[in-house]
Amino acid sequence: MKIEIKRFDHVQLCIPAGAEDEARAFYSGILGFPEKEKPESLKGNGGAWFQAGDIELHVGVENRDSYNSKSHPAFEVADVEAVRSYLEENGVETFNEKPIPNVSRFSFRDPFNNRIEFLSKSL
Repeated sequence: MKIEIKRFDHVQLCIPAGAEDEARAFYSGILGFPEKEKPESLKGNGGAWFQAGDIELHVGVENRDSYNSKSHPAFEVADVEAVRSYLEENGVETFNEKPIPNVSRFSFRDPFNNRIEFLSKSL
């Protein structure tokens, strides 16, 4: 059987319990991702969902004592340098990534130590 992937649906990142307001301030306030209402059956789990382009970003609650994973979502943006400047102007520390041909990219950590990458591709 060949598994046919239709599209990338969502990414889940984690925050500590009770940090939903800080997540909203960062993901909606700074990154501009609109919040989506979670299904009623999942609201009791905490966290929040956001729309990031045509995929969803699910921010779930988890105990992550000083965990520093390399796992991450990568979002393609129209102007990666403008986005980087904007984030730095808003106090977000950014990091250079190893070069990839025809890709300009950087990463940063959200307030909960999740790694996130933004990139632009050129032909």
